[in-house]
Parts: sequence; C-alpha cells; structure tokens
Amino acid sequence: MATDLTADVVVVGAGPAGAATALLLAPFHQTLLVDRAEMDDRVQPVARIGESLPAATRRLLQDMGLWEDFQNQGHVPCYGTRSVWGGPQAIWADSIRDPDGPGWHLDRACFDAWLRRSATDRGAALVAPAQAVDLVSTADGWQLTLLRHGRRLTVGSRFLVDAGGRTAPLAKMLGHHHRLGDRLACCWCRGISSGDAGVTVTIAEPGGWWYTAPLPSGRRVLAFHTDADLPVAKELAGVENLLARARRQTDLASLLSTVGFQPIGHAGYCAAHSSWMEAAAGPGWLAVGDAALACDPLSSQGLLNALYSGLMAVRAVRRGLAGDTDAFADYVQTMARVVDAYREHLAAWYALESRWPDQPFWRRRHQAETTLIET
Repeated sequence: MATDLTADVVVVGAGPAGAATALLLAPFHQTLLVDRAEMDDRVQPVARIGESLPAATRRLLQDMGLWEDFQNQGHVPCYGTRSVWGGPQAIWADSIRDPDGPGWHLDRACFDAWLRRSATDRGAALVAPAQAVDLVSTADGWQLTLLRHGRRLTVGSRFLVDAGGRTAPLAKMLGHHHRLGDRLACCWCRGISSGDAGVTVTIAEPGGWWYTAPLPSGRRVLAFHTDADLPVAKELAGVENLLARARRQTDLASLLSTVGFQPIGHAGYCAAHSSWMEAAAGPGWLAVGDAALACDPLSSQGLLNALYSGLMAVRAVRRGLAGDTDAFADYVQTMARVVDAYREHLAAWYALESRWPDQPFWRRRHQAETTLIET
C-alpha cells in the first residue's frame, strides 16, 4: 500500500508515557511520535492536573539518561505530606525516611514539553496536531491513517504503541476495552499562594477527598475528588462553588487562609478513575501509561507508571522487533503484576478511612467486590 510516511514504530500520544517511549526507542529504531494537540510553543498548552512525581522516579530518570537534565528544570521538591485521613488529627510523613529523598511538585506543562523535546533531540519525528482515525493490518505491520489539518496522511509501521491516555484510541480500534474500577472524577483550580512550600496535603470528607499542593512560581493547585455520578460532583461546577466547599473543611480552610490562596482562571473537571487493559499488548502493538493503567490520584502513581511502562515497553519492542516471540507476553505479565499491586495498595489506603461508612463515596470503596465496567 502507498503511504505518506513510514516508521519502524509509531507512538500515538505525546504525553509523558508516549514521549518516554519515543525517546528511548529513537536511537535504535525509526520512531514517529503523534499527538492530537498543537505543539507550537506559541500556543498556550492545555491546563493539566497531575503534578506529583514520587521520589522513586529518580531511579527511572537515571535509567533513561534524563536525571541531570531533570534537575535543571526548576520543579519544586516535595519534602513531606500532611493528611487528615481515618481520623480528625493531621498525620505527617516526611521524606527524610525515604531512601530516594524528596519527590517533586511539577510544572506539568514544562515537564511534558521537556520530555517531548528530549524525544525529538534523540531522533524521534513529531507529527502534531494529528489524530488517528483508521487502522489496517498489512503484511508488513500496519497502515495508520492520521487526520492533520483536514488532510489524511497514511503511515506505514512495523509496530504501534498506544500512549493515548484513558481513551486508548489504537486499542479501541483493535477491539480492546478498559476495565473501569470506579467513577472517580476531579474538580480543580489553580491559584497563587505563599508559604507551606514542599508539602502535599490530603483531607478526607464525607463526599470524597481533597488535595492541595504548591507548584513552581508561587502557584498552588486545589482539587476535590468524588464520583462523577454523585450529586456533589455537579454542585462543584465553577471556582466559587469549589472554594465554598473547601472553606467548610476546617483544616483546609485554615491552610488556604494561611497561604493566602487566590484562584486564577477557570475551574477544571477531568476523569480520575482507575482503569486498565486486561492485556496491555497484542500482535504488533502495546499500550503504555494511562492507556495500559490509569491510576487514582490518591496513589500518586500516574506519572511513575507512565515512565515505568514506557521503559518496560521499549525493552519489549526492541526484543520483539529482533525476533523474540516471548517479548510481548512478558510485557503483558509485567503490566498485569503492576495492576494487581496497584489495586491492592489503593484498596488498603481507602480502607484506612472508615468514618462515613454510609456515605455513597466511601461505601463503594469499602465493598469487598468492585463492579467492573467495560469502557
């Protein structure tokens, strides 16, 4: 079949998982990185939430050859956490006891752009904005059709990586679906503040739980998590409604007053549920990041999983393209173990909060069996 572009590997999705996969593959295989968003530096990036990077990520960044450069990006260290969870008293945990040291509160737009630049610096080609709209299996691999500025581009590839987030566009084209663990959603806003640097705060309440943390350049994020189908999710539309509920939580109200939090911009709303692929790979393709496992923000594992799955995927792709027939089965097993450990640990964290067993949000998380839904 005639194609406009060819590559050994096409990675669809240029977020952290996709960019990490591309930057590690590019020195060895012709790699094309595709994203539906505009990547022009003159265009304001879409606001994203998800700023926590655990300390253990240091080891992944070292393995990826990115650690020294990461330290120059100006992200804010996270020296500890303060949580009101399982009881009315705040509990502190600091990074002194962590052998990896402190984690980080990220400027997500800068972090994502840095990973993409690292991918192109190592030889990956970037096509953006472009959306995958059709996929056909061929004798040599795949023919992927992209829609870019209203024009169709065909790309021939030996292998595909789905890094398209929770929507997992390639996997869906191939008939694969996520398993949905819950209906968690996040209502959030950003603002300016001062003080309380380097501390992540998590506070449980009857309808869900709160999260707030400082960001680079004197900014702060405030977020509330609840299930999308519960009335409270609809009641929190808009910054004022979000702040009004936050101020009814004594500990949170005190913190926001102390740091002088002033919201800027509009409130955001996004999916935050757990979901995963039953099998994160198949003949000629695999999934990474949220396309393989999307994490509840309570776990603080989303970005760690993005980078780890990218690193594991690259090992599988390189083995597979070299003729190792076990490479992708091994990747499926690796990601299945990650999913099992994640679900076990998340259930344990939610089990620690037992003050409101009759509230729908908490009752669902304390059930012995979680209803799983195909998406």
